[in-house]
Amino acid sequence: MQKTKRLLAIEKIISLEKISTQEELLRKLKGKGISCAQATLSRNLRQLGVGRIPNGTGGYKYSLPEKIRGSEKSPLRLNIVPVIQDIVEAKGLMVIKTIPGNASNTAFFIDGTARYEIAGTIAGDDTILVTPRDGVTIQQVHTCLEIILPGIHAQIKKK
Repeated sequence: MQKTKRLLAIEKIISLEKISTQEELLRKLKGKGISCAQATLSRNLRQLGVGRIPNGTGGYKYSLPEKIRGSEKSPLRLNIVPVIQDIVEAKGLMVIKTIPGNASNTAFFIDGTARYEIAGTIAGDDTILVTPRDGVTIQQVHTCLEIILPGIHAQIKKK
């Protein structure tokens, strides 16, 4: 199983369920057809910045850091999706077109999430070049963008 797919699966499980142990998370991953060693899972959790927080019943549960989960109160999160006009794929790279003057703040937000899948961005006035890491597919970058900018693909289809 590719690392990126496993990381996305871990994020999804942790964000949707109350997971309190690595053993429990390993079982959930295995149920999704993803197997890995406990040491690999531990490294993946550390890479994602996953921590443990009180679960409200005297125990603890895993939690994603704010930069991955996002904040509903964040003005950046609320205002970025409407400025995105189009997404174009080109030779393993991705180009995001924005309303003029909005590319750099959008790229800044994408880079600020520190997602494993995205090596970095380069922004102009209305264009962002998104470079995936080696071994990461464009489809995985689309999934990553949908996680950090919910509704991005629906916004583009409207236009």
